[in-house]
Amino acid sequence: MKPFTYERASSPAQAAAAVARNPAAKFIAGGTNLLDLMKLQIEAPAHLVDVNGLALDKIEATPEGGLRVGAMVRNTALAADERVRRDYAVLSRALLAGASGQLRNKATTAGNLLQRTRCPYFYDTDQPCNKRQPGSGCSAIGGVNRQHGIIGTSTACIATHPSDMAVAMRVLDASVETVRPDGSARVIPIADFHRLPGDTPHIETNLAPGELITAVTLPRPTGGVHIYRKVRDRASYAFALVSVAAIVQRDGSGKVALGGVAHKPWRVEAAESAMPQGARALTAGLLAGAQPTPGNAFKLPLVERTLAAVLAQARSAS
Repeated sequence: MKPFTYERASSPAQAAAAVARNPAAKFIAGGTNLLDLMKLQIEAPAHLVDVNGLALDKIEATPEGGLRVGAMVRNTALAADERVRRDYAVLSRALLAGASGQLRNKATTAGNLLQRTRCPYFYDTDQPCNKRQPGSGCSAIGGVNRQHGIIGTSTACIATHPSDMAVAMRVLDASVETVRPDGSARVIPIADFHRLPGDTPHIETNLAPGELITAVTLPRPTGGVHIYRKVRDRASYAFALVSVAAIVQRDGSGKVALGGVAHKPWRVEAAESAMPQGARALTAGLLAGAQPTPGNAFKLPLVERTLAAVLAQARSAS
């Protein structure tokens, strides 16, 4: 472990300013991802700013009829909240599909959105990785890439985003509230929060340096059947090969987002008009332009089969 300094923030604006002043500083909350990365020396912050004491751990109703989830709300508490289970069941189910009970007790809402890829080449400091060391190359391209992305990838990176929660947030059209180092607030639609890799895969979100997430806002519930289906190599404590978050209405219309296929939660709103036509038409729209590798081309039919199972489940539940 490399030495670092530590401070407890007194306000969101003070925390943001403290990190902005020091390019080697990081926020720490639950730490379920950051501490692992520090132990492996993938992350080596010189200064940690603790945001646990900022009273960002409440789930509150909004005037518009939705919910405002504080950045520090733990995954276990969010999944168990009665309002979330009733009105945003896809989110509760996605959270319970992720990690383990012990990790969910510690992991936070903001930290879940910000967790970094589980690409094995990113975690192996002996291997080139543009996400870890910009300009070094991507070992996954031409390597073992069964788990990797099939759409929205680039010649610099084919990693996937590991979050289950973020896929549900995307289908719910959530918004991310932040505070900047100057104290001003900003709201970022979840669709614009995560970035595709392009030539800069190490820049994973559209947050500015020092910008701190304070909450995630869920819009007014829309009803429908909420489903989260995760396909993985083992029954628990595994990241998705493919996951589907869906909200399906009685007439067969709805919304759908995919996990395990791209650098960010993958949703194509224009493709959702094909939901009543079935999984094949929906898959064609969602994965138009996909560029799988020989090692992960199986994800194309796997997406279609998973969508078919989700649509069948929705019909039986309506």
